[in-house]
Amino acid sequence: MAEIQTPPPAPQTPAGPQKIDRRTFLSWTGVAWVSFAAATTGALSIVLRYLFPNVVFEPPTSFKAGFPDDYEIGVVDERWKEKFGVWLIRTAEGMFALSTICTHLGCTPNWLSTESKFKCPCHGSGFYKSGINFEGPAPRPLERYRIMRAEDGQILIDKSKKFQQEKGEWNNPEAFLTL
Repeated sequence: MAEIQTPPPAPQTPAGPQKIDRRTFLSWTGVAWVSFAAATTGALSIVLRYLFPNVVFEPPTSFKAGFPDDYEIGVVDERWKEKFGVWLIRTAEGMFALSTICTHLGCTPNWLSTESKFKCPCHGSGFYKSGINFEGPAPRPLERYRIMRAEDGQILIDKSKKFQQEKGEWNNPEAFLTL
């Protein structure tokens, strides 16, 4: 019997860089360019976002609230509470505009008509119809806004001017509209 000879094993080539074909090279180059473009676009969008900040759409600081005859005497009118943050109160002598921001921590009190008071739901501060604080942790009365008559006879509320009772500013003629 003749022996079958197996060929000697092929010499091992040292591990080194493997050659890649053209198609693989171009596909990896394309992936790299797409990744680079995405990263650059993301960075550019952050820079552009920084250059063009948000526009804040806040209600105007002054607004017309209708005619004095539209309001009942002795009633707290809440129609401007949500949109402008103002309560209008008409008395026999005139009208005033109260801020809807509690002087304790800035919550919005609720008008409790059955108890004839404002009550803050956050920490229990209570305010009379005039805005004077009488219970709870609120350190001072509610603020009043400037109130006057516009040229057409309507009530004009200017929230850019506030009046504080503890500073004696409620005596200012602009804090109370005499009718």
